[in-house]
Amino acid sequence: MTVLDDDRTLMAESNEERTLDDWFEALERMPVPEGYRVEIVEGSVFMSPQRKNHWNVIRRIVRALEDAFGVDADIASDVRVDFPGRLNGYAPDVLKFRDGTVADERGRWRYQDVEFVAEVISRDTGANDYGPKKTAYATAKVPVYLIADPYQRRCHVYTHPKNDDYATETIVAFGETIDLTGTLPGLTLDTSGFPSS
Repeated sequence: MTVLDDDRTLMAESNEERTLDDWFEALERMPVPEGYRVEIVEGSVFMSPQRKNHWNVIRRIVRALEDAFGVDADIASDVRVDFPGRLNGYAPDVLKFRDGTVADERGRWRYQDVEFVAEVISRDTGANDYGPKKTAYATAKVPVYLIADPYQRRCHVYTHPKNDDYATETIVAFGETIDLTGTLPGLTLDTSGFPSS
């Protein structure tokens, strides 16, 4: 792993020598372009741009959550949450926290308070969403994990976390309604407006 130090020269350090806080502090000093999201997945740093179609899917998911739970519900996008596993500092596309959730004294959010996560696939980081992130969300016992994949034009809905995986996967084509009424979020999500990439 390489990062820029204060002199903007590259320095290499072992992931074991740094904590997630160290990594994010170093990344905050880097000139990250506007519109890019930065995450650390299993000790590797990923920067990905947010494209318009990507944002349109995120916006529709957030709107469905707000319609179901109100505009004051604890819903967030691109907020850092440290998930179980080795150096996993994620900024999910959409999060819903349980009611009454508050950040800790350092302004951090706990993964134990996450009720719903949605990730919209980006071409360069999609393997993370289907792989290590799915494992971390299941390990964290996030009740519902939704992947919206504009390249496949379908959603993967994972429920019933058990150990480091989900017991149930439901695949829904874009254009159909996702029925989450039997899950903790307890809502339906219309995907008819989800654009493809």
